[in-house]
Order: sequence, then structure tokens, then C-alpha cells
Amino acid sequence: MARADVGAYHQTQLTGLIGRVSEAIDGHRAGDLNAFEVDQVIFQYSRAAKELWKFCNLGQVESTARLIREAPPTDWWERGAPRAR
Repeated sequence: MARADVGAYHQTQLTGLIGRVSEAIDGHRAGDLNAFEVDQVIFQYSRAAKELWKFCNLGQVESTARLIREAPPTDWWERGAPRAR
């Protein structure tokens, strides 16, 4: 049960992150975003997806499932944002 809960959460969150990339590519095709802006989105996606993967795959699956049920992390996109220097 715990593994299925974590897997479903991971898929749902990853789908949301991929949606951001899709929107950026659509924006580029429409002429609203340049290649560098899309590249920034892809970079942030990569960082966010890695953080999500670590959350879902490192540690005890039962503990992760409990966190997802009780207090799920809210914004993986923000966790992937480049850090200010």
C-alpha cells in the first residue's frame, strides 16, 4: 500500500512539472518565449524532478507515504528554482 501511494504521488507531481515544460514549449512556438527562457524552464524542471525523485525514493517508503498522507510537500517547482547568489 505505501509503495503504491508513493508511486501515485510521484506520478501526479511529475505530471504537473512536465506540464510546465509543455507550456514553455508552447509559448516558444507561439513566439511568446525565447529559447533562453524555455531553457530556464527546462533547467528548473530538471532540478525539481530530481528533488521529487529523492523525496519519493530515498528513505523508508512507509515514512514517505505517511508524510504524503499527513503533510505533503507543496511546491516541487519552487524547490527546483535556482538559488539566489
